[in-house]
Amino acid sequence: MQQDLSRYSCQINLPGFGATTQQLLQKARVLIVGAGGLGCPAAQYIVAAGVGTVGIADYDVISAGNLHRQILYKSNEVGLKKAEIACQSLRQQNPGINVVMHDIRITDENVMEVIRRYDLVLDGTDNFETRYLLNDACVLWGIPLIQGAIYQYEGHVAIWNAPNADGTRSPHYRDIFPQVNAAQVPNCTEGGVFPTLAGIIGSMMANETLKCITQAGETLIGKMLVFDALTLQSRIVKTGTVSKFVINGLAAATKVNTLSHEQLRANGSSYLLVDVRGKDEHNAFNIGGINIPVEHIAAIKEHLLGNKRIVLYCASGRRSAEGAKAIKTLFNAEVYSLEGGIKDLQK
Repeated sequence: MQQDLSRYSCQINLPGFGATTQQLLQKARVLIVGAGGLGCPAAQYIVAAGVGTVGIADYDVISAGNLHRQILYKSNEVGLKKAEIACQSLRQQNPGINVVMHDIRITDENVMEVIRRYDLVLDGTDNFETRYLLNDACVLWGIPLIQGAIYQYEGHVAIWNAPNADGTRSPHYRDIFPQVNAAQVPNCTEGGVFPTLAGIIGSMMANETLKCITQAGETLIGKMLVFDALTLQSRIVKTGTVSKFVINGLAAATKVNTLSHEQLRANGSSYLLVDVRGKDEHNAFNIGGINIPVEHIAAIKEHLLGNKRIVLYCASGRRSAEGAKAIKTLFNAEVYSLEGGIKDLQK
């Protein structure tokens, strides 16, 4: 797709940039996974800068509770698919580039096929399962991964699995975080997030993307930038120069069965309800059942003696999904995660 270089005149006029550097952007292929608080600003700047092909991967719908930080969406678009609306908006923003929609959940079954078409992957997701999955797939394909994360008032940005001059690769996510207990780390829905922090970290991800493509300046390869939105202080944490964690293949994900609110209401008496949130959250509002925080989920063992199927619930469905995986690993039980959690029920 032919680009109109006049729209990029301000960056082309930068010292050391020029039309040749702009052509590097035009030839680049970037995949953004997660069209949420981080993906929205990152995508807007990457598209505006003229990156030739930009993929948007997201399977979720627009939620009113996320509009304060997901700046690509409007109130009248609540309930519509993020990937579709994001791609429509980005194509209008810059008709001269190719925007590719991936309206899918990234899983161990499709991730290798999806990312292989791209030169660079941005991870703007908010769950550890996808974060590790993208990391492992990028390592296997030899694709650099720019990863950002936000929680409450703090965020970080890092570049993983980038090529070194001697043919080795820089550290990847598992070099620094071999394993994380995802159930104990709340996401933005549960823990909250300062809205402008998403824009700051997402813009930093876009900044590192453009630097990697154009080979400009000093990137975050081998480093992690940590930023505090309340103090405006940042620090750089060195992560090393060479990866030492070998990945030979993708780990098969534990499948979690979900149960809708309608299914629960129709057959409520046949399920054992377990609230996996904290005690204070349970006391403030719950839909019944027993309360066992997800970090103590092994304590549910005594309740498996009955014949009821188990349904775990939390605010968004994230902690309950992690709890369900733990139960399936520990016990031979029929367990479900309540789809979407109970956040929309609480007034």
